[in-house]
Amino acid sequence: MSDLLELPKLYSFRRCPYAMRARLALAVSGQRCELREVVLRNKPQELIQASPKATVPVLVLPDSTVLEQSLDIMLWALRRNDPENWLAPVKGDLSAMLTLIQECDEQFKPRLDRYKYPGRFLDKPEENQNAAASDPVAFSVSNRDVGAEWLASLEARLNNSPWLFGSHRALADMAIAPFVRQFAHVETEWFASTPWPALQDWLSKWKDSELFARVMTKYPAWTPDSPGEPFP
Repeated sequence: MSDLLELPKLYSFRRCPYAMRARLALAVSGQRCELREVVLRNKPQELIQASPKATVPVLVLPDSTVLEQSLDIMLWALRRNDPENWLAPVKGDLSAMLTLIQECDEQFKPRLDRYKYPGRFLDKPEENQNAAASDPVAFSVSNRDVGAEWLASLEARLNNSPWLFGSHRALADMAIAPFVRQFAHVETEWFASTPWPALQDWLSKWKDSELFARVMTKYPAWTPDSPGEPFP
């Protein structure tokens, strides 16, 4: 308990792809923290006080600095210790990886959300430009198809190397894979039927890795009356 008091505090939710990003980088870097598993429908006041946006992940450092973006947490951990050279890919560089991650966040993620949760968007005026907006199934499929165009670009990239930026896994793989996993799980049979063998192999390697298993450990929900869990 006393050891945990001196550690960064990570507010996380196991299935959130953004939180997965943070846990992956913290785990590979060996950066210990106190993991506080959050129930999203009942967010603790401590999370809201640390970050009014109240979304996970949030990392509170011992000096009270708050990192509330998943990519910032990844970069913070890896700049402290990067044993697998995630910030130094074989092909390209950090800037190129950040550009691809930005594409994922700004282009692919909105399509993923509308594909998986069409009902959340059908009543929004800005969605009326989509001809399928009155039909939840058609709306979902149209967004799936747009998202698939971006995934096809990853397939082309992976045809030339086993990981997105060369022969070893790096920041871009770890930041993007949680969202591709979420996309694949919406319609598993459809995803398995796509002409993306390299992408499917890439995703399987990531999901079958010891690192992924480590960051997907189930923890009880944190409350102020009990300590969090040491991680990793």
